[in-house]
Amino acid sequence: MSASVERNWRAGRISPEALFAVGAVSQYLGAATAFELFDEMGPSTVALLRVAGAGAVLVVLRRSWRRHWSRIELAWTAAFGAALASMNLFFYLAIERVPLGNSVAIEFIGPIAVAAFGTRTLRSGWALALAIAGVVVLAGFAPPEAQLGALFSLIAGTLWAGYIILGHRVARSGMAVDGLGVGMLIGAVVISPAGFRGLDAGVGAPLLLAGGVAAGVLSNVIPYGIDQLVMQRLERARFALLQALLPVTATLIGLAWLSQVPSLREVAGIAAVIAAIVINRESDPTPRDVIP
Repeated sequence: MSASVERNWRAGRISPEALFAVGAVSQYLGAATAFELFDEMGPSTVALLRVAGAGAVLVVLRRSWRRHWSRIELAWTAAFGAALASMNLFFYLAIERVPLGNSVAIEFIGPIAVAAFGTRTLRSGWALALAIAGVVVLAGFAPPEAQLGALFSLIAGTLWAGYIILGHRVARSGMAVDGLGVGMLIGAVVISPAGFRGLDAGVGAPLLLAGGVAAGVLSNVIPYGIDQLVMQRLERARFALLQALLPVTATLIGLAWLSQVPSLREVAGIAAVIAAIVINRESDPTPRDVIP
C-alpha cells in the first residue's frame, strides 16, 4: 500500500468495502495463475510456494524479526498461519477438480456459518440453510471427481471460518501484517510435507517458481494484507458477509481467464448462495465486538 493510499485509508476517505473489492479481484487472479501451474508441479506444491513466498515477501518488507513477540502472540499467529496455509492447500486441491466459482461458492459455508453465529437471528439461520441447499445443488449431482473437489472445498470452507476468527484476533491484537507474514511462514512449514514432492519440477525451471511466488503475492500478500486493514474497521460478522461476495468474483474470473462456463445447474447453486448473502446482509446487527 502506497503512502498516499494509506493516508487516505487512515483518514477514512477509502471505504473498507472498496479496498476489499481490490483484494477480491487480486485473490482470484492469483488463483487463476496458480491453476496454470498445476500440470507442472501439482496443486500441493503450488500452495506451498504461494504461502512460503508470500510470507517471505511480507516478513522482509516489514522486517518482522525486529518486533518483540510474546509467547501468546506467537501462539495466535501460528494458529492463524496454520489455518490460512491449510485453507490454501485444500482450495487448490478443490479447484483442480471443480470450476473456480463453484469451489468458492461451496467453501462459502464457512464464512456464512460465522456470520450466522455472529448475528444469531432466525433470518441468518434461513440464510445458512439456503447456502447449504446451494452447495447440495453444486455438489450433489456432480460426477465423483467433482464430488471429491466439493469435499475439499468444504474442508477449505471450515478452515476459512477459522481464518476469519483467528484473523480478527491477530488484526486487533496489534500484530496485523507482521502476524500475517510470520503466520504464513509457520503455515508453510505445516503444509510442507504435502508440497515438497513436486518441488523437483521447479528447481530447474525458475519461471515456475516465480509463477508460484507471483500467485502468492496476488492471492495472499495483497488480499490478506488488505483483510488485516479491513478487519480493524469491521466486526467479524460484517466482514464474513463482505467475503460472501467472493463467489461472484471467482465465477467471473473463471469465465474470463480459464473459460469455465457454468451450467444452468451451477448457476442455480451459486445463485442460492448469493441469495443467502443478501438475506444475511439484511439481518446484520448493530456493529459490536464479536471476537471470542
